Amino acid sequence: MPYGEKTKEQLIEYSNNAFKFFEKKRVKAVIMACNTTSATVYEELKDKYNFKLYPLIQSVSKIFANMPVKKLGVFATPATINTHAYSKWINSYNPSVEIIEIACPQWVKIVENNEVNTEFALNSVKSKMDEMLKYNPDKIILGCTHYPYLTEQLSKFAPKEIFINPAKAYAEYIKTDLNSLNMINTSNLKGTDKFYVSAAPENFVTAGKRFYNVNKAIEVNVNIL
Repeated sequence: MPYGEKTKEQLIEYSNNAFKFFEKKRVKAVIMACNTTSATVYEELKDKYNFKLYPLIQSVSKIFANMPVKKLGVFATPATINTHAYSKWINSYNPSVEIIEIACPQWVKIVENNEVNTEFALNSVKSKMDEMLKYNPDKIILGCTHYPYLTEQLSKFAPKEIFINPAKAYAEYIKTDLNSLNMINTSNLKGTDKFYVSAAPENFVTAGKRFYNVNKAIEVNVNIL
C-alpha cells in the first residue's frame, strides 16, 4: 500500500498472484475493485484467466459518459491519473465531455491511517479542491475506493451532490451483467464472507471495521499471495 504509487510491473505481479489464488478457488467472477489496477493492468490480464473479470473504470465509464454534464472532474491516485483511463474510456462513449484529472497522492494514506479529521487532511483536501474548482466541473468522480471516506471534508468546499462514488453504479453494472449471462445464483442458500489478506491480518480487521461489519466470524489467511 498504496497501489497508486507502485510501478506497472509491481501491479501486474500483485494482480497475477491474486488472480491465481482466485482461480484455485474456482470463482465465477472477480470484481477488480481498484481504480489503479483497472487503469494500469486490466488490458494485459483480461484474457489470461478462466473467470469473468470486472474492471472498475471500464465498467462505469459508459454510465458516466451518458450523464447530462459537460465537465467531469476526477480525483484519483497518481498511477490512475497517469494512464488517463477515465478520459480514455468516458470519451470513447462521449467525446464531448471534458475530463479534468487531478492526482491526490496523500489521500489513501490519510484514510488508511484514520487521519480524515486532522488539520493535515483538511488542508490536503482544500488544496486539491481549490485546484479542481478552477475548472468549474459539473460533477467530480472520486476515482479511488478510499476517497469517499473523505466526503465530509470535501463537502466543506463544494455541495455534497457534486461528488460521485462509482461504487453504486459499479455494483449495479455487475449485477445486470451477471444476470444477462445467467450467472446469478438464484438459490436460497445464504452466502458467507471470507477475507484473505497477504499480510498484517490484525491491521486489516482494525481498518475494515471502518467500512464493514467484521465483528462476525471471518477467515484471515496470511501470505497467500
